[in-house]
Amino acid sequence: MGIHYDYKSTKGNKLMEKQAKREKKLAEKKAKRLAKEGPKQEEPKIKALDPNKPISLDFLTNPNKE
Repeated sequence: MGIHYDYKSTKGNKLMEKQAKREKKLAEKKAKRLAKEGPKQEEPKIKALDPNKPISLDFLTNPNKE
């Protein structure tokens, strides 16, 4: 009878411990993966439209917008 009484009273604590353990494990995996990949290099953003240039029909219809 003591086992069943103890289960309900400590269920919340056990669930919180499990979740904390799971989150810790995921954080370690993420840190390990980031360390393995190295720092991310941000790609320079390309401006699609230049405010000083007029928009032409050729610009709108050209699939190779270089």
